[in-house]
Amino acid sequence: MSCLASCCSALTCGLCSSVASGISKKSARLAYCGLFGLSLIVSWILREVGAPLLEKLPWINNSTHTKAWFQQQAVFRVSLGNFLFFAVLALIMIGVKDQNDRRDSWHHGGWIAKMVIWVLLVILMFFLPNVVITVYGTLSKFGAGVFLLVQVIILLDFTHSWNDAWVEKDEQKWYIALLAVSAGCYLAAFVFSGILFIWFNPSGHDCGLNIFFIVMTMVLAFSFGIIALYPAVNGSLLPASVISVYCAYVCYTGLSSEPRDYACNGLHNKSSAVSTSTLILGMLTTVLSVLYSAFRAGSSTTFLSPPTSPKSGSKKPLLEGEDVEEGKEKKVTEAQPVSYSYSFFHLIFAMASMYSAMLLSGWTSSSESSDLVDVGWTSVWVRICTEWVTAALYVWTLVAPLIFPDREF
Repeated sequence: MSCLASCCSALTCGLCSSVASGISKKSARLAYCGLFGLSLIVSWILREVGAPLLEKLPWINNSTHTKAWFQQQAVFRVSLGNFLFFAVLALIMIGVKDQNDRRDSWHHGGWIAKMVIWVLLVILMFFLPNVVITVYGTLSKFGAGVFLLVQVIILLDFTHSWNDAWVEKDEQKWYIALLAVSAGCYLAAFVFSGILFIWFNPSGHDCGLNIFFIVMTMVLAFSFGIIALYPAVNGSLLPASVISVYCAYVCYTGLSSEPRDYACNGLHNKSSAVSTSTLILGMLTTVLSVLYSAFRAGSSTTFLSPPTSPKSGSKKPLLEGEDVEEGKEKKVTEAQPVSYSYSFFHLIFAMASMYSAMLLSGWTSSSESSDLVDVGWTSVWVRICTEWVTAALYVWTLVAPLIFPDREF
């Protein structure tokens, strides 16, 4: 039996070594996303089943606490370990400009060591006193806000890049495609807003707040189109329509986060608990959203590329010609610059770790059922404020060149 166990251990280690060594430079970002996704799964599992285990730890269960409190502790401790892992990497990678830097290999390699360090960090977080976790929970609110802001900036960058790419083709079929996609997105935004009236404004109830949120979303969508088509503004309908759909979606997520016993929440006021399948679907949506945002942030060439990167607009050639010095010919080959900022890439994951902790803990609001994810008035207002900030930033990208004509945007 011991021989069989030894063989299994050897095979497992060999498999891990093969996987780790097989991660190339091109797949490193995907591997970081996978590690981050694993942390979310671990957080969710411990949130569901870890409360009884934490109750047995005397340095954690040192007074009377509810089940929801222990669930938040499990989520925060995993999140803190994940945050420290990526935050340390972000600090280590500060100043990496070319691939000759030894830290470039640290970023792309050493995966067995990274996995071991990540596991140890997560485990060690469960030995920290509660006061440390409380402080981290407070700081996570600000870190999650920063991540939401970065997410909005990435969306704006994506919509403008998409529009510019199609316009640069300068062909009739692409202009038709722009018009068709813009019309489709606007139609979807207004139809979806109309559906929200049915779901979150049930008859017989005074739902003025919900009506205000939905009407404001429709007004913003209409305003985007008017401002984008104004002759003095160098705008386009495609970004306006995509941002309109996004605002409608964020409005929906905010309204669906309203408490279960709130009469105006037409989706959930008929059931007292969420089914397991609904929880799994909601969690998968959250995981995919956070992973896409982090991966897109690490791939963006607008504000993540270091000054020496060819993607940042540097016109300096990668290979120098031959130098003649004192009768000798010397080939001077410059190191190839990195294509994106490693430090900022890891910082995005660190902020996303805080954001995921807020999602799974209901933004530290324990007034709702401990079986629900991302439900409560705090979640509602965070979503609605995110929608309004998105609208403000998009309008600013349109009007800023008019207000400051001498500055380049």
